[in-house]
Order: sequence, then structure tokens, then C-alpha cells
Amino acid sequence: MPQDMLVKGKQVPKGKVVVSGAKNSATPLLAAALLAEEPVRLRNFPTQLVDAKTKMNFIRELGAQIDINDVENTIEIVTTSLDHRAIRSYELGIRTTYLLAAGQLIRNGIAYVPYPGGCKIGSRGYDLHMMVWRQLGCEVKETQNYLLVKGKLAGGQIDFPISTVGGTENALICAAVAEGHTEIRNAYITPEVEDLIALLRQMGSQIESYGNSLIRVHGQGSLLRGASYQVMLDRIEALTWIIYGVMSGGEIMVEGLPFEHMDVPLLHLKEAGIDLYRNSNSVYVTPDCVQGQGIQPFELACGTHPGVISDMQSFYTLLGMEANGKSRIFDYRYPERIAYAEQLNRFSPGVIEVEHGRITTQGVAHLQGCEVQSTDLRGSMALVMAALCAEGESVVRDVHMALRGYNDLVGKLKHLGVEVKVIDRAV
Repeated sequence: MPQDMLVKGKQVPKGKVVVSGAKNSATPLLAAALLAEEPVRLRNFPTQLVDAKTKMNFIRELGAQIDINDVENTIEIVTTSLDHRAIRSYELGIRTTYLLAAGQLIRNGIAYVPYPGGCKIGSRGYDLHMMVWRQLGCEVKETQNYLLVKGKLAGGQIDFPISTVGGTENALICAAVAEGHTEIRNAYITPEVEDLIALLRQMGSQIESYGNSLIRVHGQGSLLRGASYQVMLDRIEALTWIIYGVMSGGEIMVEGLPFEHMDVPLLHLKEAGIDLYRNSNSVYVTPDCVQGQGIQPFELACGTHPGVISDMQSFYTLLGMEANGKSRIFDYRYPERIAYAEQLNRFSPGVIEVEHGRITTQGVAHLQGCEVQSTDLRGSMALVMAALCAEGESVVRDVHMALRGYNDLVGKLKHLGVEVKVIDRAV
């Protein structure tokens, strides 16, 4: 159901926020758990994440048992059989539906896969996933309601024409239970993909990775064993809270940062004049983090890890609005991921200029409350942050997009002394 958020601006946050398990890792790990014939326990799992809940509901309908502990942030998946005949709807609205194929194929020789949904940030079709299944010995048919994949998974060679996280994850999960050797070339090995590889190895899969683009999998042609695994921390959420702390002038202890995956994003903050207090796993954001000259203008290009990834783009755009001068953010990987900028500009008209693949900000902005429309997950979160920092009241339409990617967002804000109201809106 569509949801809107009512926000009263200029609430100053104070307290601690704990970074959850990574959204971009948790949902692939959930799909990988379907490959086991024994229970799989996932710790530090973002149990209240909307995308995770949606996928868990679908998996339960398929026939798997999932026990959820919101207090300890754990789930346990037991998969004895999967049967598509119990599915009531194939409308999921999330991107990673294609990862649900392998668990069905290894058990039934046939998979019913909902069409990928999620954010509209440019052309991200499912042709590469069809290629993966075909290269591993399966037939694929597009029906009105779902993708129908049939056959026995067999090792093969997959050479992606472009680097793709989702394609790499799908290839890994399928190859883990395929019979024979699979080589994945031009893979995109991000920290989240490394997390998936680590779980699959713990489940008994033989996987070798070389650099950041070559993976070899020695498939067993059978189900894997159970495991207990801890989901990596969410680097995107960590950056979100840091920038919100800087923008709001509050005092936030952000606990649980995966520093090993955040060197470049944090370096850009330092070069913008933001001096963070940190220890081995936390960052303390206070007004003193910004020196007397204020936030300095900056220029950065979004790209692949270990750089600033596209999922972080909107937060640097927001930061640029508060910088003392002109900042530029480039994103040629997803050049159409800029729809949110028009909405963000409503808080201070004229501060943002948008071109294909480039955003220019002219600070310092004076944010005023307004009504804005969410366009994608990370863009929606940037709108929430702007609303929290603006003068007056704001309405963020379709804020459920942000809730897809932030575990217990309202609860974490409340823990910082910040009150927002989420209301359901009739379709």
C-alpha cells in the first residue's frame, strides 16, 4: 500500500543509531538459503526491511518455513520443498526476483519467477538473467505473469557484456547447485557479492574468485548444507546517517560501520571539510565536525566499488546543497538516476541544475518545507533527510520507497528524538 510521511522540520537528532545488516546483501542471501537441505540461520538480518518482508512472504508461499526474531535480528529458513502452485500473486515490486529460480530448479527442474520490479532508475531489464539460465542449460519462456525457466542446471561459461551485480549474484547462486564447472567472466564483485560467496562457501560450495571480475564455481549438482551466517553491515545506510548528522547539526553516534568498504566515500567527506570523530567501528557526528568555513564544494563521479556507488549519489547531492559554493556529481553508469533531483530542488528552488548524468548544486541552500514525490529508494531517503532539515512542515509522498531500504527507519529516528508520521494512502 502506498505510504506518505509527514515531517516537521528542524528537529535536532541526538543519540545513537545502530547500522543494520545490508539491504543489498540480505535479499540475495535469503535466496541462497533456498539451496540448502538443512536449516540456514542468518544473523544481523534486517528483519523489518520492506523488501526483505516481501521476499520472505513469497518464499513462504512457495513452501519454505521462515522463523523471524525481530529482537535478535535473526531469521531461520527451512526448505523441504518448493511448489509454485500455492502462489497467489506474482506482483512483488522488488528487483531481485530472479534469484528465486535456482532453489526451484534444483528441486523441481522448473521455476516460476516473478518479473523484476523495484526502482525505475533507467534501463535494467532481465535479459542478462535469461542469458545466465540459458548458458547453464535451461530453457526460458516469457509468460504474461512470470518467467518460466525449465531444465537441469549444468556448468557453463558466462561472459557478461557489462558488469552487473544482479547478474553476478544470479550466476553464483545457479552455478552453486549446477552440475559441473562454471566460469563467470566480467563479474562485478562488490562487498555484497563477496558476502554471498562467503555464505555459499559455508554451505559447501566450491568458489574461487580472482580480482574483481572472474569467478570459478565447481558445482555439485545437488542441494547444499545448512549454515549460520552474519549479514554484512550496510555501507549505504551508514553513509546516510553520517550525512544526516552533518546536515542536521545534531549529535549522532553511528555504530557499526564497515570502514573497510567505505574508504573513498569517507575521503570525499573529508575533502568537503567534514572532520569525523571515529573509533574502530563507530563515527560520532557533531556540529564541530564541520569547520568554520562550512561544508566545502566538491566534485565526484559515481562508479564502481571501491568508489562512490550510484546508490550513494542522492546523499552527496543533498550535501552539495549545503556546501559553500558550486558542487558537481557525475553518474554515467546510471545517468537517468536523477529524477529525485527535481523534487529535492523544491526545498530550495534553483539550487540544483540537472543534465544527463550530471547534477550541479549551488549552495548554500535555505531549505523550506514543501510537498515532494518519491521517485526511487535512495532518492526518497534524500527527500526525507531534506524534510527533516528544512524549516516548517513537509510531506514526502510514496515514502514506502525509502522504507524498502532502511530497516526500522521510523524507530531509529524516534530513538534519536525525531518524530515523523507515516500514513497509509488509499490507491
